Amino acid sequence: MTGAPTDPPLRILAVDDDPLNRTLIRAILVRADDPTVRGAILREAGTLAEARAILAVEPVDVILLDVHLPDGLGLELAAELRRGPPETRPVIVALTASVLPAEQQAAMEAGCDAFLAKPYPAAALVATIGELLPQRRRDRRDPTRGC
Repeated sequence: MTGAPTDPPLRILAVDDDPLNRTLIRAILVRADDPTVRGAILREAGTLAEARAILAVEPVDVILLDVHLPDGLGLELAAELRRGPPETRPVIVALTASVLPAEQQAAMEAGCDAFLAKPYPAAALVATIGELLPQRRRDRRDPTRGC
């Protein structure tokens, strides 16, 4: 995936209460073959409250969202963002150890665009971002298109 020269750097928010999981995400991103992913600006949050505070002042392109957080379910945040304007909604990837089909369905219904079960291969995370982001960036340029 390559962004157009006018595209700003990719902005990613990793929301996970485990600092080791956030470190893993950071390592995956800086080693990604995809230059857009490798050059991303990464913000990190350990709680829903921290994620909401970041989102209140900074737009992001992608949210890597743990489902079980100390102050609630990540799916609450996904549902909140889904109710917002489609042209500003980030791509949301649920990252969770909960792998039952019902949990995956709940994530998708809440507004997640993809679901990766922990532990996930690094290549799967980069590929998921690469597959979802180009369409979302096109939709943001043309608000008449659906998301």
